[in-house]
Amino acid sequence: MVRGSVEDGPHPVDRHVGRRVCEKRIALGYNQSDLGRALGLTFQQIQKYEKGANRVSASKLWDIARFFKVDIGYFFEGLTTPTPGMAEGAEGEAAPFVHDFPTTRQSIEISRLAPQLSVRQQKLILDMMREMTSPESAAAKG
Repeated sequence: MVRGSVEDGPHPVDRHVGRRVCEKRIALGYNQSDLGRALGLTFQQIQKYEKGANRVSASKLWDIARFFKVDIGYFFEGLTTPTPGMAEGAEGEAAPFVHDFPTTRQSIEISRLAPQLSVRQQKLILDMMREMTSPESAAAKG
């Protein structure tokens, strides 16, 4: 399979695996240099893995999984493959999860803390976040 042109960017699977590496690294409190040292790599190489710019080889993914103490499958969780011939967003079907945003310590902490809130509090926070990210809110700022 062809990787794609520069315009196409990294393959979606490489980006997903890289994002999962980044999320787990941040959740465990490691920086890119820590992970790089543990794997015998530079932090720049870890950056490339996390962005999906460089593919993680099977052996490196194995090493990363052992370092994080997770199964290899962890890095592929949440990865969905569209079914040929099926229209996306069919009625009654949940919208696909889009995670094309940079993972930050704050976004990970938000997701970690949310389950500690009551359902009512979660709804209030969600409403506030939706309001803050709505196009109308952005137009009012600028």
